[in-house]
Amino acid sequence: MLLLHILIALTSIVFTGYMSFSPSLRKLHIVYGLVIATLGSGLYLILTTHTHMLSTCLEGLVYIGCVVVAIVFAKRRLAPAAE
Repeated sequence: MLLLHILIALTSIVFTGYMSFSPSLRKLHIVYGLVIATLGSGLYLILTTHTHMLSTCLEGLVYIGCVVVAIVFAKRRLAPAAE
């Protein structure tokens, strides 16, 4: 399960980077799904393996921070197209 979680997270980061330079609503929805899948698999890993919460949550916050910055950047680029 750990490999799946890492694969989802890396895919999410790569796709978010791609989406931030070529935004669309469909790509934005895919990124949201990948973020939810990453958080869900991470929560599952925490609950089943009883890892240290502090280090896991800090890594999760860094991940979320990076992805949120890219999503905001993409939404700002996408906003003028909607007007």
